[in-house]
Amino acid sequence: MTPATADISELISRCVLRDRAAFRTLYERTSAKLFGVTLRILKDRTEAEEALQEVYVKIWQRADRYVPGGYSPISWLVAVARNHALDVLRARKPQADDIDVALDIADSGLNPEQAAVASGEKSRIDRCLGELETQKAEAVRGAYLDGYSYEELAARYDVPLNTMRTWLRRSLIRLRECLSA
Repeated sequence: MTPATADISELISRCVLRDRAAFRTLYERTSAKLFGVTLRILKDRTEAEEALQEVYVKIWQRADRYVPGGYSPISWLVAVARNHALDVLRARKPQADDIDVALDIADSGLNPEQAAVASGEKSRIDRCLGELETQKAEAVRGAYLDGYSYEELAARYDVPLNTMRTWLRRSLIRLRECLSA
């Protein structure tokens, strides 16, 4: 562990003991990074700021769930922030407009030619995904279509985190080769 990583790990451990000074220091050292994570996902500064506050409440309440020596402390903190931001996204409810407004909205759907091209592209992608091993194809879909984190996928397939990263990287390389052929 690097000294910075060890420091953050120690701060998290001290939060378990309800050390407010350690929590304050943890916030000062990590809030910019975690704010970036929430902002990237939520794409709204105010919403990201609110989410960040809730993330630190979760960190304070769940610091005992961090296992030193497992994931790096930054990865654990980022996972908490990312998962919370995704929860906020899922909780968004589409705003209902008056039904008469819908009559004035142009159809943004694909025209028949565009639909045919998109269908052909989808078929090519599905065919190339079909050339991958089943688990690896499912992992690619989970990461890039369903928004699962590498950690979540590693847990789902019961493989180490770095193995999951390797699966995804190699699978994307094979997909690129297949699609460019």
